[in-house]
Amino acid sequence: MVDVWKVVHAERASLVSFLERVPDERWSTPSLCDGWTVHDVVAHLVDCARTDTWHLAKGVVRARFDFDRQNQLGLEHEKGTPAETLQRLRDVVPLTKTPPVKLETRLVEAFAHGEDVRRPLGARGEYPADAMNAALGYLVGASTKIGGGRQRVEGLRVEAPDTGFTHGAGPVVTGPASSLLLVLSGRRAGLDELEGDGVEVLAAR
Repeated sequence: MVDVWKVVHAERASLVSFLERVPDERWSTPSLCDGWTVHDVVAHLVDCARTDTWHLAKGVVRARFDFDRQNQLGLEHEKGTPAETLQRLRDVVPLTKTPPVKLETRLVEAFAHGEDVRRPLGARGEYPADAMNAALGYLVGASTKIGGGRQRVEGLRVEAPDTGFTHGAGPVVTGPASSLLLVLSGRRAGLDELEGDGVEVLAAR
């Protein structure tokens, strides 16, 4: 069993340490999330860390049940100057709040958004293999309607040699676990690091 919160807290702290070395002007770099800058993603992570069931319910009502708008309003609320947003991320490192979803989603959120921030700035994160496998295991079993990747990997065999993760049967898709995680969660970033007969099918989905 993975101690999810221990891993999430460590990843938040690691991201804080990384961002402390990023000049203010680079916070406006486009992230891997369409339409969001690196700064936007960091502010979103702060908002996510503060979100429990009550916070989510209020946000959804405020956004008139538009989840994209709810995310946008949340990040705008937490976004200040780079220094202010970074301090807010420091402040939420130890929080254990979560909406009513599977706890593995907190791993997906931490790892995917960590890469959303780091990769455009020329860096990569380092994530525990067992925790990454738990995140990938969630994604291959969850519908794309709720942020998963089940329909994307249907009929394919997915392999991450660096963590030992395997799933499914059929044409093979193999590559670094962090790149698989990005693709399975709906990002095209990472596709160029995947290999195998199933890559073309996965890319089309």
